[in-house]
Amino acid sequence: MNYVFYGGKGGVGKTTCAAATGLTLAERGTETLVISTDPAHSLSDSFEMDVSVEPTSIREHLQAVEIDPEQRRDVYQSMVSALVDEFRDVGIRLDENEIEALFSAGIAPGSDEVAALDLLINYVDTDEWETIVLDTAPTGHTLRLLDLPAVMDSTLDTVLSVREQVRRKADSARQLMLGPAYYALGNRAGDEEPPDITSLQDRMKRVDDILHDDERTEFRVVLVPETMAVRETERLVDQLRTFDIPVKTLVVNKVLENINENCDQCHTRRQTQQKTIRAVQERFSELEIQQLPRIDGEVHGLATLEPIADRIRLRT
Repeated sequence: MNYVFYGGKGGVGKTTCAAATGLTLAERGTETLVISTDPAHSLSDSFEMDVSVEPTSIREHLQAVEIDPEQRRDVYQSMVSALVDEFRDVGIRLDENEIEALFSAGIAPGSDEVAALDLLINYVDTDEWETIVLDTAPTGHTLRLLDLPAVMDSTLDTVLSVREQVRRKADSARQLMLGPAYYALGNRAGDEEPPDITSLQDRMKRVDDILHDDERTEFRVVLVPETMAVRETERLVDQLRTFDIPVKTLVVNKVLENINENCDQCHTRRQTQQKTIRAVQERFSELEIQQLPRIDGEVHGLATLEPIADRIRLRT
């Protein structure tokens, strides 16, 4: 399975690029799933059809899904409740504020980013698709999402360590109170390992492997040809490289191409755009630079996506 991530600041057209990429792959006969991890879901608008929390058929070889963090809230709540019960067994009492503070470092119940990555593995674990295209949230959310597997790993290691200490204390207390009866019961306390935490940790590690897999994963940064674009993109690419994320392509979206020859303002704007594009090409000469045209009006529906899909170039 291959993975294409689209990232960038808000309003640059990440969702449009992800949707168009899905169409490009489907046209090749590649079984493709486009996933939106953006809480402000707009895949439904791009495809101009209702995209649900379950994979929705868009056309032959193409499905889409908008991840709903609420789907996983019960899982995180269950994990927290199980830990709190174990604390309670040894006399540790936590109120709701203390519980929230305890887990806010990385596994706050209902976290959008945790849900997005956790649910991603559900789709990875099937053989239904050959390529998954991810439309990520604006830059800040995306950077948290990319950093989350490492943060989660550290946090969950700490949680598991604390839980093990609590269990040892609970076992010691039971042994002290029950004496020989404790051994007659077979020391069943703590024999069974609840899967929630270790399972979540394993899933996060698998996501981390995907994010850093240079052979199968490509992160594409989307930008528009405006004056601030070069510096903003430079910061984002530097941050992605800090995470060792394989950035291979920059997509310059909304490029003016067919303009009215009698429109002086249009010519001036196009010249400004071309100057910015040259700056992008010079600064990021090691990356592939793709340009996508500006489409008049809203890009809603397959008919408006297809001209963009025709211009998308993919490595796989």
